[in-house]
Amino acid sequence: MRDQEPVPRDADRRLSTKEAAELLGVKPETVYAYVSRGQLSSRRVTGGRGSTFDAGEVEALARRNKRESAGSSGSGGELSVRTRITLIESDRYYFRGVNAVDLAARHTYEEVAEWLWTGRMRPGATFTAPADSVAVARRAVEALPEHAAPTDLLRVATIAAATADPLRFDLSEEAVLGTARTLIPTLVAALPPVRHDRRDEGPLAHRLWTRLSGQDADEASLRALDTALALLVDHDLAASTLAVRVAASARAHAYAAVSAGLGVIEGPLHGAASGLAHRLLLDVLDQGDAAPVIADELRAGRRIPGLGHRLYPGEDPRARALFTLLERIPRAEPALLAARDIVETTARHAPLHANVDLALAVLTTSCGMPSTAGETVFAVARTAGWIAHTLEEYGERPLRMRPSGLYAGPKPPQPLPE
Repeated sequence: MRDQEPVPRDADRRLSTKEAAELLGVKPETVYAYVSRGQLSSRRVTGGRGSTFDAGEVEALARRNKRESAGSSGSGGELSVRTRITLIESDRYYFRGVNAVDLAARHTYEEVAEWLWTGRMRPGATFTAPADSVAVARRAVEALPEHAAPTDLLRVATIAAATADPLRFDLSEEAVLGTARTLIPTLVAALPPVRHDRRDEGPLAHRLWTRLSGQDADEASLRALDTALALLVDHDLAASTLAVRVAASARAHAYAAVSAGLGVIEGPLHGAASGLAHRLLLDVLDQGDAAPVIADELRAGRRIPGLGHRLYPGEDPRARALFTLLERIPRAEPALLAARDIVETTARHAPLHANVDLALAVLTTSCGMPSTAGETVFAVARTAGWIAHTLEEYGERPLRMRPSGLYAGPKPPQPLPE
């Protein structure tokens, strides 16, 4: 049988090279490239020069290639996931079609979270943590070393809270929403207080303040913190959110999905970026001039934190909204001037706008918070977004977040190692 002749689709379901190429939508040469990479197996035709291929393997590879093609954007081949939660375009971003900055300006963090989860607004929404969940989470957090990072505390608190919830494996929407409304306040309650008057009631931002700052909270500062939480609640498919959706795709419960997100945000390019901007601001405030500080950063080969964002060619709308609120806080003026100095100094060579990390750093430095405070704010805020994506992923086909590796190693079979 020659290579050009079709192979009957009998019980063995063998395809010729031509048929395999047509099914895959590639040239015959590419079919053999798949064989050399171990993605297809072939069988020589008895008495001929052609090869045949298992139809099931070819069809599976065709489906996989189609999924990878559908999951790639036209600019750079990045993974795309259909979502109804957040849209980012033209230097703006939207939660379920509504301008996110407007939502954060008019509603509390809890109300924005409810909108993200359900598409319905619940005026006056508050989150309450169960006493047993808080007790378990606090005991777990208190057992950690004093130098433990905020995300360490929050991850441990999340796992502890999960063990106290016998219904955590219920993945129904109602059950997951119940988890969301209790997990977030549990995380805040589990954090050690800076002030003696630990607050466990009232708006979440008020409770979080006592875990971040020893200063008295005026209304403008609390409003800025609450708005920061609402602005950071979600930002499309960031690295941590992708990790959450992968976990949810495998039908991990909501606590485990949140834990997956917390494991990703420690990187300096994600949740920890505001801490780097915080320390940069302190250096500028200490020296009174951004120029020598920026020069030292560049000399050390480090990028300047708090500037630019790959999704916003222009200004980060979250930074603009937060800076507007910070301008109403007198004690924030020195840090605001330092941030402006950083932007203007770097603009001589790289015209980058301030991003939300720099705005968050102004909030944390001017309110007597540690450099890790921004990471805490980010993690608490984003937990609501992770829950929204978890719920959305539960409605998709299980295990769909399973890409195929493009093997580039030695061609098998290789001999056993000595």
